[in-house]
Amino acid sequence: MANDSQNFSNHSKFVPGYHYVTLLLAATFVLLSVKRLIANTGADSVYFLIGALALVGTTWYARTFALQAQNRVIRLEERLRLARVLPADLQANADAITPSQLIGLRFASDGDVVELARKAIANPAMTAKEIKMQIKNWRADHYRL
Repeated sequence: MANDSQNFSNHSKFVPGYHYVTLLLAATFVLLSVKRLIANTGADSVYFLIGALALVGTTWYARTFALQAQNRVIRLEERLRLARVLPADLQANADAITPSQLIGLRFASDGDVVELARKAIANPAMTAKEIKMQIKNWRADHYRL
């Protein structure tokens, strides 16, 4: 957490060990397994390819499942926060805010979230990215996956 200042341009979470090392090794394993299967068609080569594809699937789903669990927690946290900070006229329509919009609202300060929630309710097609781009006072989150 060396850089405490977070904003739209630097809020994405990038994990070099996953994004560079793990994915590159898994992709290399698949490519080499395909090459081995082409050069030497046999049961061992098929098993290597199956193992490589299983590794890629496991790597992909491990990340995807963790992000889905994180998004469920974010939605819960934001619903609780909105119940606390939204005025009564917006409370009745708060359920119209989509899960994606809630994920975008998580970075908005309490001062920004009311205006952005109003916009999200009025425009169901508004994306999380569009919401994040309109945040004036960013609420940093350094604990996400």
